[in-house]
Amino acid sequence: MENISMRDAFFDKVYEIAKEDRNIIIVSADMGAPSLDKFRRDLSSQFVNVGIAEQNMVTIATGLALSGKKVFTFAIMPFATSRCHEMIKVDLSLMNIPVTIVSVGAGFSYDDSGPTHHSIEDIAIIRVLPNMTILNSSDSVMAAKFAEMSCKMSGPNYVRLDRETLPPIYNQDDSFSDGLTNLKAGRDVCIISTGNMVHRAFEVSNKLEQHSINAGITDLYRLKPINEKLLLRNIEQSKRIVTLEEHLITGGIGSAVAEILADNGKALPLKRIAIRDKYYYAYGGRNSIQSICGLDTDSVTKTILEWLQ
Repeated sequence: MENISMRDAFFDKVYEIAKEDRNIIIVSADMGAPSLDKFRRDLSSQFVNVGIAEQNMVTIATGLALSGKKVFTFAIMPFATSRCHEMIKVDLSLMNIPVTIVSVGAGFSYDDSGPTHHSIEDIAIIRVLPNMTILNSSDSVMAAKFAEMSCKMSGPNYVRLDRETLPPIYNQDDSFSDGLTNLKAGRDVCIISTGNMVHRAFEVSNKLEQHSINAGITDLYRLKPINEKLLLRNIEQSKRIVTLEEHLITGGIGSAVAEILADNGKALPLKRIAIRDKYYYAYGGRNSIQSICGLDTDSVTKTILEWLQ
């Protein structure tokens, strides 16, 4: 899993399952991938390419699901979510139809394509929809497990995949049924993160150790429904909470954690670190854009240190 993308890890697993279960169908919006080439070659009757027609993709997937098929849709993240939001609401969320929306390109993954291809608001617009499950992968091991989990879900499911091939955090035998994992205990502060920013959280935690600050890390990979009881149990071990995400600050995991703390009467100090309320017309690579946004390791570390002081 070290040299395989989340996308290929996910669809390689779907392919394995689809060979035995001919009810599994992939509906793609003009997207290619090595893992999808096998579907076209070996399981052509289980693969539909609708072309650049993402909204129609959701409607076709809904019809197939109503006919008893297990359907996965696939497109670049902003086109799979923002462009299709009404169809996801009306066709999937409203009728609780078991279709898995698979998308690649979380955050600034498509750094060279500008803000039209950045996916920094999708969590906010999808998590407000009833009946939805949201899974956000932090490595390829998790992505493959999400494929297995998605095949068993009885309602609509949204899977976020990063375009970048990230080093593995988890092992093949890890279970992701809890919705979150406490990767590192922290006495002074708990950093709650998701997706590629979990890797950033490790870098920040190591830097904070140099300042005698013990920072824990929680990977929140099921963004809806959140396992509130386990989350509250984990964060109560720390004095303060930081949320870290490559998403707009409004409506992301920072908002979700703040809601949970408020609803449960928890008065723990919370610092949300995310993309400020603006779009970035910046180029030079993902790391450069993250630096401009204050999401690079040094900036996040500085923000936490100033907050703690």
